[in-house]
Amino acid sequence: MSFITLDAVSAATPDGRPLFENLNLALGTERIGLVGRNGAGKSTLLALIAGARAPTAGTITRAGTVASLAQTPDVSPGARLADLLGVRSAWDRLSRIERGEGDDTDLSEADWDLPARLDQALSDVGLAGLDPERPAAALSGGQATRAGLARLLIARPDVLLLDEPTNNLDADAREIVARALARWKGGAVVVSHDRSLLRGMDRIVELSSLGARSYGGGYDLYAERKALEADAAQRDLDHAEKEVRRVAREAQVARERKDRRDAAGRRFADRGGTPKIVLGMMAERAQNSGAREGQLADKLAAEAAQAKASAQARVERARTLGFDLPSSGLPEGRSVLAFDEVGFVWPDGTPAITGLSFRIAGPERIAVIGPNGTGKTTLIRLATGDHSPTSGLVKLSVPVALLDQRAALLNDDETILENFRRLNPAASVNDAHAALARFLFRNAAAHQVAGTLSGGERLRAALACVLCAATPPQLLILDEPTNHLDLSSIEAVEAALSGYDGALLVVSHDEDFLNAIGVERRIALGA
Repeated sequence: MSFITLDAVSAATPDGRPLFENLNLALGTERIGLVGRNGAGKSTLLALIAGARAPTAGTITRAGTVASLAQTPDVSPGARLADLLGVRSAWDRLSRIERGEGDDTDLSEADWDLPARLDQALSDVGLAGLDPERPAAALSGGQATRAGLARLLIARPDVLLLDEPTNNLDADAREIVARALARWKGGAVVVSHDRSLLRGMDRIVELSSLGARSYGGGYDLYAERKALEADAAQRDLDHAEKEVRRVAREAQVARERKDRRDAAGRRFADRGGTPKIVLGMMAERAQNSGAREGQLADKLAAEAAQAKASAQARVERARTLGFDLPSSGLPEGRSVLAFDEVGFVWPDGTPAITGLSFRIAGPERIAVIGPNGTGKTTLIRLATGDHSPTSGLVKLSVPVALLDQRAALLNDDETILENFRRLNPAASVNDAHAALARFLFRNAAAHQVAGTLSGGERLRAALACVLCAATPPQLLILDEPTNHLDLSSIEAVEAALSGYDGALLVVSHDEDFLNAIGVERRIALGA
């Protein structure tokens, strides 16, 4: 049974830019992972399914109920956990009855099973024991997101719509969300770049300007199919290029053969003795034959060129955007960063880090892991010198650069080129263009305004600005670098960082990312 059916649906941005066309999709009792490049229209598709937006073309048929979980929960002033759970009126009614203040309407409309359902839903999302009266503002961002998921579990719609539900969650919370989805018996559409979560999906749907393409199974099967498609596309391109060359060679041979026939005909005519009418007929026949051969050659050349262009387009769609990072010049064994019994206490007396010691030497790759609120961001601020330790000693021995998940060093109102020259004032325009080209911002692309970039483009631009400095950093610190990237951008960054020869200190909850970049050891906080 299909709860939602999309038939030949098209959508566009508010300014009229097409997002996708002729999309056909049926949603039943299955968990669908929705993937695609940033800007492909994934969030727009969720809004269309929910009925919050109308398609520019096509029809959407709903035979079931739908409920959505937004990327960022809307916590209004004075809201309680009961508000986030969507049970404020029902909870307040039971509370009045419990206090002896309920009226006849309260008694007749009371949802007596609500406390049990609340307990179960909160337990399912790892919030067991939280009081529904708790102020929403006292919840962490991750807790608010999980409360929003609990709201959906309580409502029991036919189809859940989840937009990046594990963004900003720590590893334990991510696992809780994955388990809750695994137990869900209805339909679900999950927009995510979290490969661990996508592994639990029944189907992966890839969204592009051409519509939606479906791949049975979870992420690993999807990745395997995509790799096979990329290989097939490259083989098709190689064949198409050979065909273009073959057609060109045969056309050249045909032209040379015609030239020889024409020359022979002229010599025959020059010898005389042949009536002019016969010579005219021979010339006309040769001309018509040459014209037909030329038209056929042109047609074959056009078909071969079209096949090559089509194959090239498939290769470009399948290819992961790749770029290389410049050398840091960090020698093996060089002391990079040392923490010696470091402690940090906030002004209100709350300890963030206590007695932390570790050392980084040479191009090591270190991950900082742990639940949210255990001091990971504080650690990297101590490493960069933005915070001073309350106790102990921090020694940074090499140039360092910090990139947070928003790449905040970029000014949104400036172009990529302007940002580069602001951060590297000694660089000439030509030097800046050369550096940015290395990171695939060539010519006009360097003049894009930073505020219009996708997450992957923004991180790439920030890497260009810091790694192509006159004194390149030998320690690169990354704070949740994959949070706002699509899968293609994550793979590109993984490939680039895998070849980086400097030291890496990375805060991330994405185990797939940490494994892909070759993390050698982990510093666990809050363990």
